[in-house]
Amino acid sequence: DLEKEQLKTLKKVVKHFENGLPLKDVAQITEILNLCAEKMNEQEAFTEPLCELIKLFGLPFQKKKSSDEVNYSVEVSQSIAQLGFLMRVPNSQVKIQICKCIVSFYNIELPGKLLSGYQPTSANYKIRMAEAGGLAEALVLSLALVENQLTEKLWVLKALQHLSASGKCCEQMVQAQAASRLCLYLNGADPSGQLVFRSSDILWNLLENASKEEAVNQLRRLECVQALKEVFTDVMRSSGHCDHQLRNDLLVIATLLAEKPAVAMIESGFAELLIVLATFTEVKHSNPLVKGFKLTYSYEDFEMKKLLFNVIAILSKDPSAAQLLRENHVMPALLYYVKRNQKPGFPAWSAAEYEELQLHAIAVLASVAPVLVDKYLSCQGNTRLLVFLAWCVGQDPFFGQGNSFHGTDGRGNKLAQMRYSLRVLRSVVALNDDAVSVNLCDQGAIRQLLETVKYAADKSKEKEGTVLLEIQADILFILSVLCENDFHRKELFICEGIDILVSFFKMDPQKLYSGLGHESLLLSALNCLWSCVIGYRIAEDCFIEKQGVSLLLDLLALQEKNLCNIILGILVEFSDNPETNLLMTTWRGRNDQTAANLLVQLWRQEELELGVRRDQDGKIVDTDRPIATSFQKQQKVIPVPASCPSFAIMEISESIRAKIYSLFCKLGFENLSGLSTKDLVTLAIIQHYIDFKIGEVWSEICAEVKEEFRPVTPDEKNLELISEMTKNTGKKISALQSKVLEREDCHKIQEEKKTYKKIQATYTQRQWINKSWEDFLTRTSDYEALKVRNLMEQK
Repeated sequence: DLEKEQLKTLKKVVKHFENGLPLKDVAQITEILNLCAEKMNEQEAFTEPLCELIKLFGLPFQKKKSSDEVNYSVEVSQSIAQLGFLMRVPNSQVKIQICKCIVSFYNIELPGKLLSGYQPTSANYKIRMAEAGGLAEALVLSLALVENQLTEKLWVLKALQHLSASGKCCEQMVQAQAASRLCLYLNGADPSGQLVFRSSDILWNLLENASKEEAVNQLRRLECVQALKEVFTDVMRSSGHCDHQLRNDLLVIATLLAEKPAVAMIESGFAELLIVLATFTEVKHSNPLVKGFKLTYSYEDFEMKKLLFNVIAILSKDPSAAQLLRENHVMPALLYYVKRNQKPGFPAWSAAEYEELQLHAIAVLASVAPVLVDKYLSCQGNTRLLVFLAWCVGQDPFFGQGNSFHGTDGRGNKLAQMRYSLRVLRSVVALNDDAVSVNLCDQGAIRQLLETVKYAADKSKEKEGTVLLEIQADILFILSVLCENDFHRKELFICEGIDILVSFFKMDPQKLYSGLGHESLLLSALNCLWSCVIGYRIAEDCFIEKQGVSLLLDLLALQEKNLCNIILGILVEFSDNPETNLLMTTWRGRNDQTAANLLVQLWRQEELELGVRRDQDGKIVDTDRPIATSFQKQQKVIPVPASCPSFAIMEISESIRAKIYSLFCKLGFENLSGLSTKDLVTLAIIQHYIDFKIGEVWSEICAEVKEEFRPVTPDEKNLELISEMTKNTGKKISALQSKVLEREDCHKIQEEKKTYKKIQATYTQRQWINKSWEDFLTRTSDYEALKVRNLMEQK
């Protein structure tokens, strides 16, 4: 009778709260739920009341005051979390009802009648409480309880699908290893197909809303990758529209996995499947992996094709995948797209789709070609690209769509095709492989590239853009690599190349700050000058004749940090030519600035940035280490092998002071025009730069020796003598600088005296003129005075 009374009472409770639970009663109803769950283990009769009570949690909660939502938030969040723990009840009806209740959080329907004096809570209140209580984590853990129960499993997945729209819930699910659990369930038997759709949707949300790295780490297991491969293979051969969308979703997940080198993509065979699938339309395949697959050329197939190309680009970064790429004909498949576009369209793909695939394939080729360079050469990759570039520069009509990411600035022209073709050439040339370079040059690549860069430069005059600037920079880089250390190729470059370089050096300085890429282009031109001109006397003379050295000094006068180092290095190389020194001596910049003054300014600016100590007049402060940087002074003594450069030696290559010193060695340190006294003070330091640097090296040797062991007495005396010589040199230069400043002070005093004498003479002259004028006025206005004056003159 007691159980009957309890069941009767439960029905009354359900009836009483049929329009919603007040927030203050939620905790008590949760206790009743737990009691009913315990009773169910003994009496089946409590199943229905338990389900009815769970339904109440699906209705909007009721609040009396607006503050009730906050005041009862802890109790409510714990009660909603308890729903997840009730999934342990061994009853399918209860489990399904819990999932339906959770789903109703997102599809709230107001009851027909509200409690008197109450109003429903806000629409997202239950969702926030579910996040706070950790419902998602409990629900993920409950998947193990419904592993062999398809209906219940689908309902749990449906509830998780709704919860995964929240970032907090996704984080809780990831903590419960949701990604790996869901992936392992993908291959479960399910005639409806909902299992795969819902699981993949949840995985998507986990990757988007939670920590992508953590989710991917959970999917890296071989079992997960194998399961993903099997379900992808099944979906791949399906023909439905939804199946195609699901296939692409799974492909994106596979792409994220492929980005992790340690993922078992190769071991599971998934990588090979994707590679074969990516290339089977361009290259005839008899591989059983794609047996039964047909390309419908729908939009989903188009997206799949792009995703597969992207997978190949990612796999090309993994050395262990190189053999797979080689064996499955990836190179000929990508080179298939390196050909002129036809019009109006292409078999199966539209003109716009084909162009997008073409650009994507060529972009991927830039990543794959360096990995499979032998295959690239055997497939005549250089020849195809040069022919394709000729078509890009040619007059054949072509109207690019320019719709895709890779088609930037390519609408109505062939610039996008030219841009990505040059990227491929740049990537293979950067390998410094003799076979690639010889193959290119034998086909007249240098002349063709010069014509192409000239074409792009002319186009830039009409309308500048980042793509055209990138094209020119890439061509200059390719030419730099091809012509370096080869006089014959440098000779081929001279014909048109020097004129092109000179035109770049005449660039308007304001363009360097446009943000389009002019600075990168100028650096490429300087690099090309270094590789293609320097070292070949005929080319150097030709460049000097075209006022190239003056243009370099004009660029140096801009004092751009990124340009100064390389320009100074080029000038040092050119300084072996007598004409260069003459041009540097006669060069005049803005405000009649001389080359010597410019170099001294750069030296001072460099020392200021390096933290070298100088007083307000530019004199040496630390005579022991006159040119040491703040970084060098902070470094502790670290013994290094003889083959490793020390800090003092490394500083030579990293700063510009050594190059400035080298240029002054060519220009000389005497009779330099345009230098102020402060410049002369700095010049005294520059003149003894090598002495100071030798002293720094010996100082490091002394410190290392004393760190390791005590030198013998003669060696110790020699080291002390060398150290003393360095200090004396510093003191000597400091004294010389003081003399220069004193001489300047004396000169200023003499100038002041001369100026004072001029002022005094002017004042005396003015007094005499005034006195003469007063005398004249007296003689002309006073008759008696005039008579006296005449008498004096007669006597």
